Amino acid sequence: MHLTNLITKNLLSVCKQSSRTISCTQISNIKEWRVSRGLPVNKNAEGILTDGPDYTFLDGIPTPLLHKQKLRMLKQRDFASRIVELSSELDFAKTRQQKMLEAKEEERKAILSNRLKPKGKALLNKK
Repeated sequence: MHLTNLITKNLLSVCKQSSRTISCTQISNIKEWRVSRGLPVNKNAEGILTDGPDYTFLDGIPTPLLHKQKLRMLKQRDFASRIVELSSELDFAKTRQQKMLEAKEEERKAILSNRLKPKGKALLNKK
């Protein structure tokens, strides 16, 4: 009985020691290696195996899009529409700012033109 307890304690201590030696540095090194070569971090994110069709028809009929291809296409379409929307808002803001500056300048010119003008002898002396 005493021998079995000793063996189980030794096995438990060995298991605890071996579980502490697991390291994640190799995974981070792989990520750095992929990024340094211009590859995506996730190797399954894109590529011929994920982007290409699973099969082809022999008579040349195009294959239907895969689920991830449809999602990617819709995501890109949303990005494009958002870019167009923000670009038009930016153009509107620029023209509005320009019109506000022109209106302010016209108001300033109108105020200057409506000032009191010299009359009588002052007008003759000025010329």
